[in-house]
Amino acid sequence: MLYHSTRSNENAVDSAQAVLNGLAPDGGLYVPEKLPQVDVQEILKMDTYAMATAIIGAMLPDIPGMETLVHNAYSGKFSASDLTPTVPAGEFSVLELFHGPTSAFKDVALCMLPQLLTAAKTQKGMQEDILILTATSGDTGKAALEGFKDVPGIKICVFYPHGGVSKVQRAQMATQEGNNVTVLAVEGNFDDAQTGVKNIFATVKDDLTPGGARLSTANSINIGRLAPQITYYFKAYADLLRRGTIQMGDKVNFSVPTGNFGDILAGYLAKKLGLPVGTLICASNANNVLTDFIETGLYDRRRPLHKTISPSMDILVSSNLERLLYLMTGDTELVASLMKQLNENGFYQVPESLQNAIRAEFWGGCCDDEQAKKTIGQVFQNTGYLCDTHTATGWAVAEQYQEKTGDKTPMVVLSTASPYKFPAAVLSALEENSDPDEFAKMDRLCELTGVKIPENLVNVRYKKELHTAVIAKEQMLSKVLYL
Repeated sequence: MLYHSTRSNENAVDSAQAVLNGLAPDGGLYVPEKLPQVDVQEILKMDTYAMATAIIGAMLPDIPGMETLVHNAYSGKFSASDLTPTVPAGEFSVLELFHGPTSAFKDVALCMLPQLLTAAKTQKGMQEDILILTATSGDTGKAALEGFKDVPGIKICVFYPHGGVSKVQRAQMATQEGNNVTVLAVEGNFDDAQTGVKNIFATVKDDLTPGGARLSTANSINIGRLAPQITYYFKAYADLLRRGTIQMGDKVNFSVPTGNFGDILAGYLAKKLGLPVGTLICASNANNVLTDFIETGLYDRRRPLHKTISPSMDILVSSNLERLLYLMTGDTELVASLMKQLNENGFYQVPESLQNAIRAEFWGGCCDDEQAKKTIGQVFQNTGYLCDTHTATGWAVAEQYQEKTGDKTPMVVLSTASPYKFPAAVLSALEENSDPDEFAKMDRLCELTGVKIPENLVNVRYKKELHTAVIAKEQMLSKVLYL
Protein backbone atom coordinates (compact mmCIF):
# COMPACT_ATOMS: atom_id res chain seq x y z
CA MET A 1 0.00 0.00 0.00
CA LEU A 2 1.38 3.39 -1.00
CA TYR A 3 1.37 6.41 1.29
CA HIS A 4 1.97 10.01 0.29
CA SER A 5 2.07 13.35 2.08
CA THR A 6 -1.06 15.29 2.97
CA ARG A 7 0.60 18.16 1.09
CA SER A 8 1.69 16.41 -2.12
CA ASN A 9 0.93 13.31 -4.18
CA GLU A 10 4.57 12.97 -5.17
CA ASN A 11 7.24 10.74 -3.63
CA ALA A 12 4.84 8.03 -2.45
CA VAL A 13 6.35 5.29 -0.28
CA ASP A 14 5.06 1.94 0.93
CA SER A 15 3.62 1.57 4.43
CA ALA A 16 6.86 0.22 5.92
CA GLN A 17 8.80 3.27 4.73
CA ALA A 18 6.06 5.61 5.93
CA VAL A 19 6.42 4.19 9.46
CA LEU A 20 10.21 4.53 9.30
CA ASN A 21 10.07 8.12 8.04
CA GLY A 22 7.42 9.24 10.52
CA LEU A 23 6.96 12.61 8.84
CA ALA A 24 6.89 13.21 5.07
CA PRO A 25 9.84 15.19 3.62
CA ASP A 26 7.67 18.25 2.91
CA GLY A 27 6.47 18.40 6.53
CA GLY A 28 3.14 16.77 5.75
CA LEU A 29 1.69 13.63 7.32
CA TYR A 30 1.53 10.31 5.52
CA VAL A 31 -1.89 9.19 4.28
CA PRO A 32 -2.79 6.09 2.22
CA GLU A 33 -3.60 6.53 -1.45
CA LYS A 34 -6.75 4.57 -0.66
CA LEU A 35 -8.04 2.88 2.46
CA PRO A 36 -8.06 -0.92 2.56
CA GLN A 37 -11.19 -3.03 2.46
CA VAL A 38 -11.84 -5.14 5.55
CA ASP A 39 -14.58 -7.59 6.54
CA VAL A 40 -16.09 -5.71 9.47
CA GLN A 41 -18.43 -8.48 10.61
CA GLU A 42 -15.62 -11.04 10.66
CA ILE A 43 -13.30 -8.70 12.55
CA LEU A 44 -15.98 -8.06 15.19
CA LYS A 45 -16.08 -11.81 15.93
CA MET A 46 -12.34 -11.92 16.68
CA ASP A 47 -10.52 -11.65 19.99
CA THR A 48 -8.52 -8.48 20.61
CA TYR A 49 -5.20 -9.85 19.37
CA ALA A 50 -6.67 -11.18 16.12
CA MET A 51 -8.60 -7.94 15.68
CA ALA A 52 -5.41 -5.90 16.02
CA THR A 53 -3.59 -8.20 13.60
CA ALA A 54 -6.32 -7.82 10.98
CA ILE A 55 -6.69 -4.05 11.25
CA ILE A 56 -3.03 -3.03 11.61
CA GLY A 57 -2.09 -5.57 8.95
CA ALA A 58 -4.62 -4.04 6.55
CA MET A 59 -3.36 -0.50 7.19
CA LEU A 60 0.34 -1.46 7.08
CA PRO A 61 0.50 -4.46 4.71
CA ASP A 62 4.17 -4.01 3.81
CA ILE A 63 5.32 -4.92 7.32
CA PRO A 64 5.49 -8.73 7.56
CA GLY A 65 4.70 -11.05 10.47
CA MET A 66 1.94 -8.90 11.97
CA GLU A 67 0.46 -11.66 14.15
CA THR A 68 3.82 -12.17 15.87
CA LEU A 69 4.38 -8.43 16.20
CA VAL A 70 1.00 -7.97 17.89
CA HIS A 71 1.67 -10.82 20.30
CA ASN A 72 5.12 -9.43 21.16
CA ALA A 73 3.68 -5.93 21.63
CA TYR A 74 0.89 -6.75 24.04
CA SER A 75 1.40 -10.12 25.69
CA GLY A 76 1.93 -9.79 29.44
CA LYS A 77 1.98 -5.99 29.40
CA PHE A 78 -1.67 -5.13 30.12
CA SER A 79 -3.54 -5.76 33.36
CA ALA A 80 -6.71 -6.54 31.35
CA SER A 81 -6.57 -9.72 29.29
CA ASP A 82 -8.59 -8.10 26.50
CA LEU A 83 -6.39 -4.96 26.68
CA THR A 84 -9.16 -2.31 26.41
CA PRO A 85 -12.39 -3.37 28.17
CA THR A 86 -15.63 -1.48 27.68
CA VAL A 87 -17.55 -1.16 30.95
CA PRO A 88 -21.07 0.16 31.67
CA ALA A 89 -21.32 3.28 33.81
CA GLY A 90 -24.80 4.70 34.18
CA GLU A 91 -26.28 5.57 30.80
CA PHE A 92 -22.88 5.54 29.09
CA SER A 93 -20.27 2.90 28.36
CA VAL A 94 -16.62 3.67 29.12
CA LEU A 95 -13.84 2.37 26.89
CA GLU A 96 -10.93 1.92 29.31
CA LEU A 97 -7.66 2.53 27.52
CA PHE A 98 -5.42 2.78 30.58
CA HIS A 99 -4.61 -0.83 31.45
CA GLY A 100 -1.17 -0.78 29.82
CA PRO A 101 2.30 -0.37 31.35
CA THR A 102 2.05 3.43 31.81
CA SER A 103 -1.70 3.72 32.59
CA ALA A 104 -2.58 5.84 29.55
CA PHE A 105 -4.23 5.24 26.19
CA LYS A 106 -0.94 5.83 24.39
CA ASP A 107 0.20 2.36 25.51
CA VAL A 108 -2.08 0.71 22.95
CA ALA A 109 -0.09 2.29 20.13
CA LEU A 110 3.30 2.69 21.76
CA CYS A 111 3.66 -0.93 22.74
CA MET A 112 3.07 -1.68 19.07
CA LEU A 113 5.20 0.99 17.40
CA PRO A 114 8.62 -0.41 18.42
CA GLN A 115 7.60 -3.74 16.91
CA LEU A 116 6.50 -2.03 13.69
CA LEU A 117 9.66 0.08 13.45
CA THR A 118 12.08 -2.77 14.02
CA ALA A 119 10.23 -5.01 11.55
CA ALA A 120 10.11 -2.20 8.96
CA LYS A 121 13.80 -1.52 9.51
CA THR A 122 14.61 -5.17 8.80
CA GLN A 123 12.26 -5.22 5.81
CA LYS A 124 14.03 -2.23 4.27
CA GLY A 125 17.54 -3.42 5.13
CA MET A 126 18.23 -0.22 7.07
CA GLN A 127 21.62 -0.25 8.78
CA GLU A 128 21.52 3.13 10.55
CA ASP A 129 20.23 3.53 14.07
CA ILE A 130 16.85 5.20 14.39
CA LEU A 131 16.48 8.24 16.64
CA ILE A 132 12.88 8.72 17.80
CA LEU A 133 11.98 12.35 18.55
CA THR A 134 8.80 12.88 20.51
CA ALA A 135 7.03 15.89 21.97
CA THR A 136 4.60 15.04 24.75
CA SER A 137 1.84 16.80 26.61
CA GLY A 138 2.18 14.18 29.32
CA ASP A 139 1.25 10.63 28.32
CA THR A 140 2.98 9.98 24.98
CA GLY A 141 6.40 10.57 26.51
CA LYS A 142 6.31 7.88 29.18
CA ALA A 143 4.54 5.41 26.92
CA ALA A 144 7.12 5.93 24.18
CA LEU A 145 10.04 5.72 26.62
CA GLU A 146 8.71 2.50 28.08
CA GLY A 147 8.06 1.02 24.65
CA PHE A 148 11.46 1.86 23.19
CA LYS A 149 13.77 1.46 26.18
CA ASP A 150 16.77 -0.74 25.35
CA VAL A 151 15.39 -1.68 21.92
CA PRO A 152 18.49 -2.48 19.81
CA GLY A 153 19.23 0.00 17.03
CA ILE A 154 16.80 2.64 18.32
CA LYS A 155 17.35 5.70 20.50
CA ILE A 156 14.60 7.95 21.82
CA CYS A 157 14.52 11.57 22.95
CA VAL A 158 11.37 12.97 24.60
CA PHE A 159 10.61 16.66 25.08
CA TYR A 160 7.89 17.80 27.48
CA PRO A 161 6.75 21.29 28.56
CA HIS A 162 8.39 22.30 31.84
CA GLY A 163 5.62 22.72 34.41
CA GLY A 164 3.03 21.61 31.88
CA VAL A 165 2.45 18.01 32.99
CA SER A 166 1.17 16.52 36.23
CA LYS A 167 3.66 15.65 38.96
CA VAL A 168 2.97 11.96 38.43
CA GLN A 169 3.52 12.26 34.67
CA ARG A 170 6.78 14.11 35.27
CA ALA A 171 7.93 11.49 37.79
CA GLN A 172 7.20 8.73 35.29
CA MET A 173 9.47 10.36 32.71
CA ALA A 174 12.16 11.64 35.08
CA THR A 175 12.73 8.16 36.53
CA GLN A 176 12.79 6.36 33.16
CA GLU A 177 15.52 3.75 32.92
CA GLY A 178 17.19 2.57 29.71
CA ASN A 179 20.54 3.04 28.00
CA ASN A 180 19.00 4.57 24.89
CA VAL A 181 16.65 7.19 26.39
CA THR A 182 16.91 10.97 26.83
CA VAL A 183 14.26 13.13 28.51
CA LEU A 184 14.34 16.93 28.36
CA ALA A 185 11.95 19.50 29.82
CA VAL A 186 11.44 22.48 27.51
CA GLU A 187 10.78 26.02 28.70
CA GLY A 188 7.48 26.68 26.97
CA ASN A 189 4.29 24.80 26.24
CA PHE A 190 3.49 21.62 24.31
CA ASP A 191 3.06 23.50 21.04
CA ASP A 192 6.61 24.86 21.43
CA ALA A 193 7.93 21.34 21.94
CA GLN A 194 5.91 19.91 19.04
CA THR A 195 6.97 22.73 16.70
CA GLY A 196 10.56 22.22 17.78
CA VAL A 197 10.44 18.56 16.82
CA LYS A 198 8.96 19.40 13.40
CA ASN A 199 11.66 22.04 12.89
CA ILE A 200 14.37 19.49 13.65
CA PHE A 201 12.99 17.24 10.92
CA ALA A 202 12.95 20.20 8.53
CA THR A 203 16.52 21.20 9.44
CA VAL A 204 18.38 17.88 9.55
CA LYS A 205 19.50 17.02 6.02
CA ASP A 206 17.94 13.82 4.69
CA ASP A 207 16.69 13.19 8.25
CA LEU A 208 20.14 11.82 9.11
CA THR A 209 21.91 13.30 12.13
CA PRO A 210 25.66 14.02 12.21
CA GLY A 211 25.89 11.04 14.53
CA GLY A 212 24.52 8.84 11.74
CA ALA A 213 21.05 8.18 13.12
CA ARG A 214 17.88 8.26 10.99
CA LEU A 215 15.12 10.43 12.46
CA SER A 216 11.61 9.17 13.10
CA THR A 217 8.84 10.00 15.54
CA ALA A 218 6.54 8.30 18.03
CA ASN A 219 3.90 11.06 17.99
CA SER A 220 0.60 10.31 16.31
CA ILE A 221 1.88 12.14 13.25
CA ASN A 222 3.50 8.71 12.57
CA ILE A 223 0.97 6.45 10.85
CA GLY A 224 2.47 3.56 12.85
CA ARG A 225 1.17 5.29 15.98
CA LEU A 226 -2.25 5.97 14.55
CA ALA A 227 -3.07 2.60 12.96
CA PRO A 228 -3.13 0.56 16.22
CA GLN A 229 -5.59 3.04 17.76
CA ILE A 230 -8.24 2.10 15.19
CA THR A 231 -8.49 -1.32 16.82
CA TYR A 232 -10.09 -0.20 20.07
CA TYR A 233 -13.06 1.36 18.29
CA PHE A 234 -13.79 -2.04 16.76
CA LYS A 235 -13.19 -3.65 20.15
CA ALA A 236 -15.67 -1.32 21.88
CA TYR A 237 -18.33 -2.02 19.25
CA ALA A 238 -17.75 -5.78 19.64
CA ASP A 239 -18.07 -5.45 23.44
CA LEU A 240 -21.44 -3.72 23.06
CA LEU A 241 -22.59 -6.44 20.67
CA ARG A 242 -21.63 -9.20 23.11
CA ARG A 243 -23.37 -7.40 25.96
CA GLY A 244 -26.55 -7.01 23.90
CA THR A 245 -26.46 -3.20 24.13
CA ILE A 246 -26.61 -2.99 20.33
CA GLN A 247 -27.34 -5.21 17.35
CA MET A 248 -25.04 -5.60 14.35
CA GLY A 249 -25.33 -2.52 12.19
CA ASP A 250 -26.56 -0.20 14.94
CA LYS A 251 -24.65 3.05 15.15
CA VAL A 252 -22.60 3.99 18.21
CA ASN A 253 -21.47 7.50 19.17
CA PHE A 254 -18.02 8.04 20.66
CA SER A 255 -17.01 10.97 22.88
CA VAL A 256 -13.27 11.49 22.69
CA PRO A 257 -11.20 13.83 24.88
CA THR A 258 -8.52 15.00 22.48
CA GLY A 259 -5.99 17.76 21.93
CA ASN A 260 -3.83 16.61 19.03
CA PHE A 261 -6.83 15.03 17.20
CA GLY A 262 -5.12 11.64 16.76
CA ASP A 263 -7.37 9.64 19.07
CA ILE A 264 -10.57 10.87 17.44
CA LEU A 265 -9.10 10.56 13.94
CA ALA A 266 -8.61 6.85 14.63
CA GLY A 267 -12.37 6.69 15.18
CA TYR A 268 -12.98 8.40 11.86
CA LEU A 269 -10.69 5.88 10.14
CA ALA A 270 -12.61 3.05 11.83
CA LYS A 271 -15.80 4.52 10.35
CA LYS A 272 -14.20 4.79 6.91
CA LEU A 273 -13.24 1.11 7.17
CA GLY A 274 -16.92 0.31 7.65
CA LEU A 275 -17.53 0.29 11.42
CA PRO A 276 -21.04 1.68 12.15
CA VAL A 277 -19.85 4.81 13.96
CA GLY A 278 -22.43 7.55 14.44
CA THR A 279 -21.24 10.96 15.62
CA LEU A 280 -17.67 11.49 16.78
CA ILE A 281 -17.82 13.96 19.66
CA CYS A 282 -14.67 16.03 20.03
CA ALA A 283 -14.25 16.99 23.69
CA SER A 284 -11.89 19.85 24.57
CA ASN A 285 -10.88 21.53 27.80
CA ALA A 286 -10.51 25.33 28.14
CA ASN A 287 -8.14 25.17 25.16
CA ASN A 288 -11.14 24.90 22.88
CA VAL A 289 -9.54 25.57 19.50
CA LEU A 290 -11.06 22.38 18.09
CA THR A 291 -14.53 23.19 19.41
CA ASP A 292 -14.40 26.57 17.71
CA PHE A 293 -13.10 25.02 14.49
CA ILE A 294 -15.89 22.45 14.25
CA GLU A 295 -18.48 25.15 14.90
CA THR A 296 -17.09 27.82 12.55
CA GLY A 297 -14.59 26.27 10.13
CA LEU A 298 -11.99 28.76 11.42
CA TYR A 299 -8.87 27.25 12.97
CA ASP A 300 -7.20 29.98 15.03
CA ARG A 301 -4.29 29.28 17.35
CA ARG A 302 -3.84 32.98 18.15
CA ARG A 303 -5.00 32.68 21.74
CA PRO A 304 -3.40 32.04 25.13
CA LEU A 305 -2.68 28.44 26.06
CA HIS A 306 -4.37 27.65 29.37
CA LYS A 307 -2.78 25.27 31.87
CA THR A 308 -5.57 23.00 33.02
CA ILE A 309 -6.17 19.92 35.18
CA SER A 310 -6.33 17.90 31.94
CA PRO A 311 -2.82 18.78 30.69
CA SER A 312 -2.63 16.16 27.95
CA MET A 313 -5.13 18.33 26.04
CA ASP A 314 -3.33 21.63 26.63
CA ILE A 315 -2.65 22.02 22.91
CA LEU A 316 -3.44 24.73 20.34
CA VAL A 317 -1.91 23.15 17.20
CA SER A 318 -3.69 19.85 16.58
CA SER A 319 -1.36 18.11 14.14
CA ASN A 320 -3.61 15.22 13.13
CA LEU A 321 -6.36 17.56 11.98
CA GLU A 322 -4.24 17.92 8.84
CA ARG A 323 -4.95 14.28 8.00
CA LEU A 324 -8.69 14.83 8.35
CA LEU A 325 -8.56 17.79 5.96
CA TYR A 326 -6.97 15.55 3.34
CA LEU A 327 -9.17 12.52 3.97
CA MET A 328 -12.29 14.66 3.51
CA THR A 329 -11.11 16.45 0.38
CA GLY A 330 -8.37 14.44 -1.31
CA ASP A 331 -6.88 17.83 -2.15
CA THR A 332 -3.18 18.08 -1.29
CA GLU A 333 -2.91 21.62 -2.70
CA LEU A 334 -5.67 22.85 -0.41
CA VAL A 335 -4.10 21.16 2.64
CA ALA A 336 -0.66 22.58 1.82
CA SER A 337 -2.17 26.06 1.48
CA LEU A 338 -4.06 25.81 4.78
CA MET A 339 -0.98 24.58 6.65
CA LYS A 340 1.09 27.41 5.15
CA GLN A 341 -1.52 29.90 6.37
CA LEU A 342 -1.47 28.36 9.86
CA ASN A 343 2.31 28.51 10.03
CA GLU A 344 2.60 32.05 8.72
CA ASN A 345 -0.56 33.72 10.01
CA GLY A 346 -1.68 31.55 12.91
CA PHE A 347 -5.09 30.70 11.43
CA TYR A 348 -6.97 29.37 8.41
CA GLN A 349 -10.59 29.19 7.26
CA VAL A 350 -11.75 26.07 5.42
CA PRO A 351 -14.19 26.26 2.49
CA GLU A 352 -17.87 26.08 3.43
CA SER A 353 -18.29 22.70 1.74
CA LEU A 354 -15.51 21.23 3.89
CA GLN A 355 -16.91 22.84 7.03
CA ASN A 356 -20.28 21.23 6.34
CA ALA A 357 -18.65 17.84 5.71
CA ILE A 358 -16.80 18.03 9.03
CA ARG A 359 -19.94 19.02 10.93
CA ALA A 360 -21.77 16.05 9.40
CA GLU A 361 -19.29 13.70 11.09
CA PHE A 362 -18.11 15.54 14.21
CA TRP A 363 -19.63 17.54 17.06
CA GLY A 364 -17.46 19.71 19.28
CA GLY A 365 -17.85 20.79 22.87
CA CYS A 366 -15.64 21.98 25.73
CA CYS A 367 -15.45 21.67 29.49
CA ASP A 368 -13.51 23.87 31.91
CA ASP A 369 -11.75 22.69 35.08
CA GLU A 370 -14.63 23.37 37.43
CA GLN A 371 -17.07 21.47 35.24
CA ALA A 372 -14.61 18.58 34.94
CA LYS A 373 -14.30 18.36 38.74
CA LYS A 374 -18.06 18.54 39.12
CA THR A 375 -18.41 15.72 36.59
CA ILE A 376 -15.88 13.52 38.43
CA GLY A 377 -17.84 13.93 41.65
CA GLN A 378 -21.25 13.36 40.08
CA VAL A 379 -20.18 10.34 38.07
CA PHE A 380 -18.62 8.71 41.11
CA GLN A 381 -21.62 9.49 43.32
CA ASN A 382 -24.19 8.33 40.75
CA THR A 383 -22.45 5.32 39.22
CA GLY A 384 -19.48 4.42 41.43
CA TYR A 385 -17.16 4.98 38.47
CA LEU A 386 -13.98 6.98 39.12
CA CYS A 387 -12.70 8.84 36.08
CA ASP A 388 -9.67 11.03 35.48
CA THR A 389 -9.87 14.67 34.38
CA HIS A 390 -9.64 13.93 30.65
CA THR A 391 -12.32 11.25 30.81
CA ALA A 392 -14.50 13.65 32.80
CA THR A 393 -14.13 16.14 29.95
CA GLY A 394 -15.31 13.51 27.49
CA TRP A 395 -18.22 12.59 29.78
CA ALA A 396 -19.34 16.20 30.28
CA VAL A 397 -19.24 16.96 26.57
CA ALA A 398 -21.14 13.74 25.82
CA GLU A 399 -23.88 15.01 28.14
CA GLN A 400 -23.80 18.39 26.39
CA TYR A 401 -24.21 16.65 23.04
CA GLN A 402 -27.20 14.61 24.14
CA GLU A 403 -28.87 17.60 25.78
CA LYS A 404 -28.44 19.86 22.74
CA THR A 405 -29.22 17.31 20.01
CA GLY A 406 -31.61 14.87 21.70
CA ASP A 407 -29.61 12.04 20.11
CA LYS A 408 -29.85 8.96 22.36
CA THR A 409 -27.69 6.70 20.20
CA PRO A 410 -25.59 4.45 22.50
CA MET A 411 -22.64 6.47 23.78
CA VAL A 412 -19.09 5.30 24.46
CA VAL A 413 -16.81 7.68 26.37
CA LEU A 414 -13.11 7.05 25.82
CA SER A 415 -11.22 6.91 29.12
CA THR A 416 -7.71 7.92 28.21
CA ALA A 417 -5.87 7.69 31.54
CA SER A 418 -6.02 6.27 35.03
CA PRO A 419 -7.35 8.74 37.62
CA TYR A 420 -4.14 8.10 39.55
CA LYS A 421 -2.09 9.94 36.93
CA PHE A 422 -3.82 13.13 38.15
CA PRO A 423 -4.52 12.36 41.82
CA ALA A 424 -4.50 15.95 43.09
CA ALA A 425 -7.15 17.10 40.64
CA VAL A 426 -9.30 13.99 40.97
CA LEU A 427 -9.15 14.00 44.77
CA SER A 428 -10.05 17.69 44.88
CA ALA A 429 -13.26 16.82 43.04
CA LEU A 430 -14.24 14.48 45.88
CA GLU A 431 -12.97 16.25 49.01
CA GLU A 432 -10.81 19.11 50.23
CA ASN A 433 -7.22 18.01 50.82
CA SER A 434 -4.31 20.33 51.52
CA ASP A 435 -1.50 17.74 51.57
CA PRO A 436 1.15 19.01 49.10
CA ASP A 437 2.46 15.48 48.41
CA GLU A 438 0.81 14.19 45.22
CA PHE A 439 1.62 10.60 46.10
CA ALA A 440 -0.03 11.03 49.50
CA LYS A 441 -3.08 12.24 47.61
CA MET A 442 -2.89 9.11 45.49
CA ASP A 443 -3.06 7.01 48.65
CA ARG A 444 -5.96 9.05 50.00
CA LEU A 445 -7.86 8.70 46.71
CA CYS A 446 -7.47 4.94 46.92
CA GLU A 447 -8.63 4.93 50.56
CA LEU A 448 -11.64 7.09 49.72
CA THR A 449 -12.83 5.24 46.60
CA GLY A 450 -11.52 1.69 46.91
CA VAL A 451 -10.17 1.88 43.35
CA LYS A 452 -6.83 0.12 43.09
CA ILE A 453 -3.68 2.09 42.22
CA PRO A 454 -1.92 0.66 39.11
CA GLU A 455 1.32 -1.08 40.04
CA ASN A 456 3.45 1.10 37.75
CA LEU A 457 2.23 4.20 39.59
CA VAL A 458 2.71 2.65 43.04
CA ASN A 459 6.37 2.07 42.27
CA VAL A 460 7.32 5.33 40.54
CA ARG A 461 7.43 7.32 43.80
CA TYR A 462 10.36 5.22 45.03
CA LYS A 463 12.51 5.49 41.91
CA LYS A 464 15.52 7.77 41.52
CA GLU A 465 15.18 10.70 39.15
CA LEU A 466 17.55 10.28 36.22
CA HIS A 467 16.43 13.07 33.87
CA THR A 468 16.20 16.56 35.37
CA ALA A 469 17.51 18.88 32.61
CA VAL A 470 15.46 21.91 31.57
CA ILE A 471 16.34 23.56 28.25
CA ALA A 472 15.20 26.53 26.18
CA LYS A 473 13.18 25.63 23.10
CA GLU A 474 15.99 27.08 20.96
CA GLN A 475 18.33 24.38 22.33
CA MET A 476 16.28 21.43 21.11
CA LEU A 477 18.16 21.00 17.82
CA SER A 478 21.62 21.16 19.37
CA LYS A 479 20.66 18.62 22.02
CA VAL A 480 19.50 16.17 19.34
CA LEU A 481 22.30 16.40 16.79
CA TYR A 482 24.81 14.16 18.52
CA LEU A 483 22.61 11.76 20.47
